[in-house]
Amino acid sequence: MTAFGLIELTSIAAGFEVCDAMLKAAGVELVLSRSICSGKYLVLVRGSVAQVHASVAAGVAAGDFSIIDSFVIPNIDEAVAPAIRGVNKVETMDALGIIESFSVASLIEAADAAVKTANVKLIEIRLAMALGGKAFVTLTGSVGDVRAAVDAGAAVVAAKGLLTNKVVIPHPRPELLSEMI
Repeated sequence: MTAFGLIELTSIAAGFEVCDAMLKAAGVELVLSRSICSGKYLVLVRGSVAQVHASVAAGVAAGDFSIIDSFVIPNIDEAVAPAIRGVNKVETMDALGIIESFSVASLIEAADAAVKTANVKLIEIRLAMALGGKAFVTLTGSVGDVRAAVDAGAAVVAAKGLLTNKVVIPHPRPELLSEMI
């Protein structure tokens, strides 16, 4: 079973230290390690559930007061990684859903929950670049499925107090689709 683990930090310097600690602690694959807007840093790893738990625990211990948020998602939905890379293209949209968060970590958790809740397609997960440190996910499907998915994902973010907004647009204008390509 593949798991993803992420740590989001307030410090770029601490981000490098945390990344090193995570990679030394367990046999995980580094997916992403970079600075993000507002001077934050993000480390994303994947591997077996046990290895990812060990890696994230070591990273959290090394990051101390610089940790904003973290997660381990066992059995992450296969649509999440391509959406992070922005490669999920859609031709038409019955409905458009958007979840916006103050935290990258909580947003990825929300996207995973959303896609596991209803028959929707993730379009993109945008992570804190040119967003003032915020993140958002866009998804599409039938109006009912998009509402259910957005509500489920937004509940994950809201539970952490990091929900900025959630929107469902039934039958969006075609021009919105061109903004996401």
